[in-house]
Amino acid sequence: MEDVLALVDARLRSALGEPDARAAVTFLGTDRIEVLRFQDRDGGRDIVRYATLGMSAHPMTDPTATLADRVKGPRAELVLTVRAGLADTDKVLRPLAVLAASPQVEGVIVAPGASLDVGEALWPSAPFSSVLVAEPGGLVEDLELDGPMDPVRFLPVLPMTSNEAAWKRVHGAAELQERWLTHGTDLRDPLRRSVPLD
Repeated sequence: MEDVLALVDARLRSALGEPDARAAVTFLGTDRIEVLRFQDRDGGRDIVRYATLGMSAHPMTDPTATLADRVKGPRAELVLTVRAGLADTDKVLRPLAVLAASPQVEGVIVAPGASLDVGEALWPSAPFSSVLVAEPGGLVEDLELDGPMDPVRFLPVLPMTSNEAAWKRVHGAAELQERWLTHGTDLRDPLRRSVPLD
């Protein structure tokens, strides 16, 4: 486990630079989850990225499986990107750790297209309590591990308003992402409003 997390930590640093802050959260009956914060500039604007470290320590297992495989199975970490200075987004550390712990706590497999909900605002005054899990590979490349272990995938998470989450449940992740694209939605804006859903 420690070897996997050391490799994941190194991959995050090589892709995103040195973290300027990190916090650890431990939930009863689970391993510790860390959240690392990285500052960056994108097109002249300050952005901040939060990445989990600890979710990939164990493979995610199908909740219907009678016996959990401790070696094989999908592994992932979550990455959230928002514009800096517009909201108190550092308060997302605990909600993000809750989402990263969900495979251990709830026995779910987190994969692209999934919705994850924390049941409260992701940060103070945020219009979001859930996220859409997006496709990996853009920001941080998959980390190959020695066989028979599956690679670690770094999954971007996109905050959703409650209306967007409800619309996504009916129409699917691809339709919501298409709607965001059509309307030029800035998914990094921590204060954005819901995309038009009519």
